[in-house]
Amino acid sequence: MSTAAFLRQRPPANLPMPYVLVADDDPASRRFLGDGLRALGAQVHECADGQLALARAAIETFDLLLLDCRMPGAGARDVLAALRADATARSADAPAVATSAEVSTEDRQQLLAAGFSDVLLKPCQLDALRPLVTLARNSGRRTPLLDDAAGLVSSGDAGTMQALRGLLREELATLLQELDLFCREPARLIDRLHRLRSACGFCGAAALALQATHLQRQVEVDGSVGDGAQERFRQALAATLAVLER
Repeated sequence: MSTAAFLRQRPPANLPMPYVLVADDDPASRRFLGDGLRALGAQVHECADGQLALARAAIETFDLLLLDCRMPGAGARDVLAALRADATARSADAPAVATSAEVSTEDRQQLLAAGFSDVLLKPCQLDALRPLVTLARNSGRRTPLLDDAAGLVSSGDAGTMQALRGLLREELATLLQELDLFCREPARLIDRLHRLRSACGFCGAAALALQATHLQRQVEVDGSVGDGAQERFRQALAATLAVLER
């Protein structure tokens, strides 16, 4: 590839650089995926097996996990399930894409049901990696607790936004006390999270809205409340409430 062509492949310099974990036991696949994502503007950490991927994702905040379905130690589904169940893992709620050299329609459906955002078939072209960089960049992993700009756009003016934040503060204080009760009734929790996401949107409570989305999706897929997702939501709820009470 010429220098001019390479530069055309890269995104504008002012776009954020997402951080992607690439886990694949095949050296050629790992090299292609890593180099391709870097050429498209991502920062990449590579590892060669599932256990290393799990350990790294537990201590670092990735914007996207790219996990091979068949790796020594743990495949993509094993890694993602372990991360989602770990309330302390820094990348527990990062979006994930499974990679494989062969994926049947049934396999794809099962992977999506397990929480993967997409499935990438290998080998692939560089263009197939572009949507992954976009997914990583838009994942909201570095979302602020309160986004004033977003809140002003939604509410219309500063006075309205502050009034709505006062109502949200009261709502969160009550929800924090009642969360355990809601978690014992998944159907009620889903309805409650849906309404909360709307309130967060008007107030610019971006991080809590993101965690509410993750928790709602996990409950809808599994039919129950996972400990990891519940604890991450509780932490975001408490942190948002603390900021609103200042």
